[in-house]
Amino acid sequence: MSEEAFEAHEELELDLLLEAIWRHYHYDFRGYSRGSLHRRLARAQQRHECDSLSHLQHLLLRDHAVFADLMGFLTIQVSEMFRDPAYFRALRELVVPHLKTYPSLKVWIAGCANGEEFYSLAILFREEGLEDRTIFYCTDISPAALQKAQAGIYDLDRIQQFTENHRLAGGKRSLSDYYTAAYGAAVFDKSLRRRAVFAEHNLASDQVFAEVQLVSSRNVLIYFDRELQDRALGLFGGALVRGGFLGLGSKETLRFSRYSDAFADFHEAEKIYRRNLKALEEFSDAA
Repeated sequence: MSEEAFEAHEELELDLLLEAIWRHYHYDFRGYSRGSLHRRLARAQQRHECDSLSHLQHLLLRDHAVFADLMGFLTIQVSEMFRDPAYFRALRELVVPHLKTYPSLKVWIAGCANGEEFYSLAILFREEGLEDRTIFYCTDISPAALQKAQAGIYDLDRIQQFTENHRLAGGKRSLSDYYTAAYGAAVFDKSLRRRAVFAEHNLASDQVFAEVQLVSSRNVLIYFDRELQDRALGLFGGALVRGGFLGLGSKETLRFSRYSDAFADFHEAEKIYRRNLKALEEFSDAA
């Protein structure tokens, strides 16, 4: 088989596997970056001793445990608290003064993974006096990640980096005020979760569920193809109030999106945008 024919065969197998996941488990990965999917699934093949994607498809259709394990490969859950501290400092110093003008707030953390970004924002909002008027919607495609986020337990060897990030982000208290250390782990105060709602949500297939003042979705779009990026941005725009804020990851941009004109740069360096005063109909076809 020629290299070109082999690559075409691999793409066909990937198409069939993704379609099988969508039809059988109702998780839609068809709009994810193909290169990223191939790399992740190659590791999954090794894990399950499969000589092809077709073999892996056979297993996951017949064993839910195989699919549950596969979700760990298909969804990236690597993060840290106050990751890119300058982003959180910009939120604290520039966005929070605007948020303080609202009597009540809703924040959507799209792709919350294992919860590091949620706890970062919950701590920031507590330190800025906004916690009691805020509801945090923490969503992710992975049920396992959501369970970890709700537990709020992290390896103690990660806390030093979390603490330094918090300081650089303008933290007003010691991070140790927010967790208890025991048995090699740090357990974050459950009171931080009292204003949080954790729920499954798939940016590839689900709809807008609330009107919010801030969407923080960092390092999620980089794993999507252009069409799915546009869909996700349409959902974010549809959820945001006029003048609401959108925070993306350091390697993400709105520049080439179909919705680029619907947002204005608020802090270009930290990828914070503000929704323009456009009608909601601008985003109605995103779903």
